Amino acid sequence: MKATDSGLTGKHSRRSFLCSAAAGALGLAGGTVSRTSSAAFAAPPVPAAPPKVLVGAHPWVYAATLPGYDITPALPQIFADMHYAGMDGVELMHTALRPDDAVARIGELSQKHRLPVIGTSFGGAMWNRAQHEAVLEDAELVVTRLAKLGGRTLGVSVGQAPKKKTEEQLDAQAGLLRKIIALCEKNGVVLNLHNHTYEVADDMHDLKGTLARIPDVKLGPDLNWLLRGKVDPAAFIRRYGRQIVFLHLRDQKKDGRWSEALGEGDMDYVEIAKALREAGFQGDAVIELAHERDFTPTRPIRESLKMSREFVRKVLGY
Repeated sequence: MKATDSGLTGKHSRRSFLCSAAAGALGLAGGTVSRTSSAAFAAPPVPAAPPKVLVGAHPWVYAATLPGYDITPALPQIFADMHYAGMDGVELMHTALRPDDAVARIGELSQKHRLPVIGTSFGGAMWNRAQHEAVLEDAELVVTRLAKLGGRTLGVSVGQAPKKKTEEQLDAQAGLLRKIIALCEKNGVVLNLHNHTYEVADDMHDLKGTLARIPDVKLGPDLNWLLRGKVDPAAFIRRYGRQIVFLHLRDQKKDGRWSEALGEGDMDYVEIAKALREAGFQGDAVIELAHERDFTPTRPIRESLKMSREFVRKVLGY
């Protein structure tokens, strides 16, 4: 959810009205107003409204327990739970958009729960030229259907190679990303680079390789994956803040295991909040819970989502 200029006209009109009213009142009093006295009676500046950051959730915690990570059968529960938790919107997984009836079915759930579709995550082996045609075809299907649902963000993972990516592989990756960026722009969708650990490992070799080739690409960092990739999330925000339009939020404990809900771990979200304020972040913040494979939840997912939403409101101010 991006801040817009929709309120500027109203603010300027109100300011002009107040100034005119003040001058008119002085005129009716019969006095001659000097520039100095006129300035004294001018309306004070109207403070700008704080940027609205939309807080949503991603359904990975559901997908992790489903065959093939397909959330399609769980969509009714996902929308109901996220509405209960007080989310502003839902970020989908791109596999949910592949069925022929996806737009109608997801649109009905979105309307029923008054929960807009923010966007979707998307991934493919973009470094592998042999897979470019298939990945681009999949992207076209996903992006066009996402746009029909009113979604506006595409969080892209570029795929992990067996070894550290070569310059040629990074060239291939950037070439396909440019095509998907153009596809997104055509459909009113903004692409952002979503990282796992492999993009930021080895001193961010993969991500820096992409940024060297597409310097102005938008970023959608997963703050917990940054930490697991040995990158300080707050430092990353301070360095790349002007390009960050999207966030994935998750938490982990000191032993490195994920906490059940955001706020139950030990990540320094107070410092992260400070860095986001310094960067003037105005994008979307999406909660993406995850549990270790051997973890048994102690409460329903909807309760952990609700706790996470309250933590974001309290600590990040969104």
